Amino acid sequence: MLRLITDFDGPIADVSVRYYTVYNRCLDQVARPGQFLNRLSYDEFWACKRARVPEWQIGMRTGLDEPQARAFAKMRGLTVHSEPFLHHDQTIPGAIEALERIRDAGFDLVVMTMRRTRELNEALDRCHLGHFFAPDRRYCLSNDHVKIGDTKDKPILMQRALRELPPAEQTWMVGDTEADIIAAQTGQIPAIGVLSGIRDRQQLQKYNPDFILNDLSESVNFILESVGHAQFRAAS
Repeated sequence: MLRLITDFDGPIADVSVRYYTVYNRCLDQVARPGQFLNRLSYDEFWACKRARVPEWQIGMRTGLDEPQARAFAKMRGLTVHSEPFLHHDQTIPGAIEALERIRDAGFDLVVMTMRRTRELNEALDRCHLGHFFAPDRRYCLSNDHVKIGDTKDKPILMQRALRELPPAEQTWMVGDTEADIIAAQTGQIPAIGVLSGIRDRQQLQKYNPDFILNDLSESVNFILESVGHAQFRAAS
């Protein structure tokens, strides 16, 4: 058996519009009447997020004073993953076709995400993706889980998956953050960092993934080519 474990946000789902919508909504809530704000463009904002600029600094770059920026950051954290905004997420171009290719090649597909159960199920249903991931191939946080941090929570999910899933000859991990890379390294699985999500190349390189590729489609092509070459060598 061959297996692909993929994060959801970043490789499959584009969350940038949701994040930018919440950015503007929280600015509207925090700004004083008539206060001038130099709102970041979508591209400027998303570049900040991918470079891991702290939320309060994004607020200050926008024109908030420090107390406002701190309030903005807190409000954003409470809002960005809330149900009213999840519908802004859309699938990344080519992601569905990539999942189809690797499923048709016989890979066991597993999704591993920091979304809670209700958030993951909402996205899978709305984007018609549920058929790619059987219920026992969905690793996410429970609805009442108290987060301790992505770089701690995700390796725990990985450890549970490796205990519960049937053995595989090869397993690959695709994700867009340091949490994905650390989880893969914890499980001694090759880690592919993708640039279609919330980290830029410089941020991903800090955690030494095995490969950095553009997106899930390129990752699937790379995995299938690597597997094909390995099978050819074994047969010869």
